[in-house]
Amino acid sequence: MTIRVYYEDTDAGGVVYYANYLRYLERARTELMRCCGVDVPALAARGVLFVIVHAELDYRRPAVLGDELAIHTAVGDMKRASLRFDYTIRRAATGEDLVTASTTAACVNAERRVIRLPDEVFRKLGGD
Repeated sequence: MTIRVYYEDTDAGGVVYYANYLRYLERARTELMRCCGVDVPALAARGVLFVIVHAELDYRRPAVLGDELAIHTAVGDMKRASLRFDYTIRRAATGEDLVTASTTAACVNAERRVIRLPDEVFRKLGGD
């Protein structure tokens, strides 16, 4: 997916504020799941939720106001109750790597207790 860096994303120097990358990852993760046929809002209505329990980001180069960013997202390690998403954020114009990251999401119920990923989610995201 691609996104544009807007003024609201930046600090006083026109550089993307570091915490905003987490917002970009959230969008990319949700979009990947949607593209794989996982309806996150429908799951939430059934009491199947995803919470991020770990995030790791390596900042290599800054994105700046006006940049178009290409975000590549993939499902990494998938277990029965959690999954890791891996990301690379690049400057679209040059392909230059700006950020590499991963997040781990746990599957929980409405009471925030860990549950197994529904079988259809596991299959759609590439589980065996």
